[in-house]
Amino acid sequence: MRVPIFFACFAVACTLQGADSIDQNLLKIFEARVYREGPAKSLPYRLFKPEKYEAARKYPLVLFLHGAVGAGNDNRLQFNGGNDVPAKALTAPENQAKYPCFVVAPQCPVHDRWGSPYQAQPTETLRMTLGTLTQLQKEFSIDPDRLYVIGLSAGGHGVWDLISRQPRMFAAAVPICAAGNPDKASLLVHLPIWCFHGDADPLVDVKYARQMIAALKKAGGTPKYTEYPGVGHNSYVSAFKEPDLLPWLFEQKRGAPQSTAQVK
Repeated sequence: MRVPIFFACFAVACTLQGADSIDQNLLKIFEARVYREGPAKSLPYRLFKPEKYEAARKYPLVLFLHGAVGAGNDNRLQFNGGNDVPAKALTAPENQAKYPCFVVAPQCPVHDRWGSPYQAQPTETLRMTLGTLTQLQKEFSIDPDRLYVIGLSAGGHGVWDLISRQPRMFAAAVPICAAGNPDKASLLVHLPIWCFHGDADPLVDVKYARQMIAALKKAGGTPKYTEYPGVGHNSYVSAFKEPDLLPWLFEQKRGAPQSTAQVK
C-alpha cells in the first residue's frame, strides 16, 4: 500500500525522536507570524528577513518544511530536534553574507500533513503554505525566479508533493530522507533537485529515494542524489555539511539551465 507509508513515517518519527530543546536564538531571529484565511483558518509560520533588507533589491526566498517533531500550533516546534539544522545553516552570518535571503518556516498542525502525493487535492496546510508565499511576495521584494524549497522527513514528503503540484514555481528543491510519487517524475524533469538519504534509515526506507531518482532519470531529468552509507534518519545533518549545497542551491534560477556550481 502506497499511501500509509506517509502516515506511518510521520507517526513513528513523532514517537521515536522525542522533543529536544529549541534554540532560542532561532526564535529571536525568526519573526513569529500567522497567515489567515478568514476567521477560522490560519497557519503559523516563522520568517527570517535579511539583515540589510532593501526594498529596491530582489531577494531569494527559501521555504522550509519541517519534519514530524515540528508539528503543532505553537509556532516554535518547527525548530524542534533536527529541524533546526537547515535554519541554522541558512541564517548563519557567513552564509547570509554570501546568500542574503528570506527563510520561511510554516508549522504543520498535528492533525494534518504536508503532502498527499497520491490524492488529487493538496492538504489544507500545503494550500495555505502557498497562500503564505503569495502574501509574502506582495509584502516584500522577493525574486519570483529564485524560490527554493527544502524539507526533511515528513517535510521532505511535502517537498516532493509540492513540486509535483507546482512544477514551475520553484527554482530548485531539496528533499531529504523522504518519499515521493514516482508516477509524477515526468513533471519534474526540468527542475533542479538534490535529494539526500541515508541507506540505514529505519523510518523511511532508502528504496523510496532510489525509486524517485530512477524515475526522474528515466523521464529525462538530471537530479543530484547523495546517499550516505550507514547513516540513519538524520541524513540532513550530513546534507548541510556538504560544501556545495548552498552554492548549488542559490545558483539555480527558474527557467535557466541547471547550474552545477562548485565551491571555489
